[in-house]
Amino acid sequence: MARRLVVIGAPSSAGSYAAGQESAPRVLRERGLIGQLAAAGRDVVDDGDGPHQVWRPDRDRPRAQHLGDVIVSVEAVTRQVGAAIDAGCDALVIGGNCTIALGALSALSARFAEPGLLYIDRHFDLNTPSTTSDGALDWMGLAHALAVPGAIPELLSALARIPLLTSERLHLLGVDPDATTEGERRARADLHLVWRTGDELAQHPVSETQRALARLAPGPIVVHLDVDVLDFTDAPLAEDTGGRNSGPSLDAVAEALETACHDPSVRVLTVGELNPTRSAGEPEVLDRFIRVLARAFAAA
Repeated sequence: MARRLVVIGAPSSAGSYAAGQESAPRVLRERGLIGQLAAAGRDVVDDGDGPHQVWRPDRDRPRAQHLGDVIVSVEAVTRQVGAAIDAGCDALVIGGNCTIALGALSALSARFAEPGLLYIDRHFDLNTPSTTSDGALDWMGLAHALAVPGAIPELLSALARIPLLTSERLHLLGVDPDATTEGERRARADLHLVWRTGDELAQHPVSETQRALARLAPGPIVVHLDVDVLDFTDAPLAEDTGGRNSGPSLDAVAEALETACHDPSVRVLTVGELNPTRSAGEPEVLDRFIRVLARAFAAA
């Protein structure tokens, strides 16, 4: 029997490039997320939202914008996911930006010796304030999970342990190896990361996901999805609009998520960077995405 599923909202764009993602939990609920998950046969509990945070320019700390708010959001995700795990449940966390993966992984790290992370993202998210000038913490998350040189001490200290995981417990799917900074290229080489490209995920969504799960077994595992991995022309959902005509389709990602979330070692799925304003001209893509989540969590 499938475990109860706890839905958690993390309505924050504090770590982002602009406002928008903070509305994702509300919009997906309004369009029927909870009902469709229940209709798929899962026992669903809506645990509500963490702090509502809207991005604005942070001129006081421009290379790590809204660090304090991001820490508050990460800690809220950690508490809510931790409570779900303690109750024997699985969790679906809707962000917000990609730092929510830190909160979910921190919750598991406080309870299990070696949780794993399957990171489905167009980017490596290995930046620090010294390797990028934009100051958006949403593509610095893995740098902090892995405690790479230059990671921000205040954010590290908010996590369950340092580092949260080693490179052996991380598997990346869907990345664009060219969409990196020089600092990220150094970090991925130093860490000997295992990663597969967006083209490989598009062509073999099931087998690539199975390979990742086998490597991270026996778990428990957090799966993180940044919707910018998607071909933006097929599914205009992401804050980052640069992925036009590249990357996997929503159908391919649906196959990957179904494969992952039906594995009993997967305890948490986090979804980041979904900006509902991007789909204003085609709002039905939000309904398609909700159906993908319902399919992923459908009772066997």
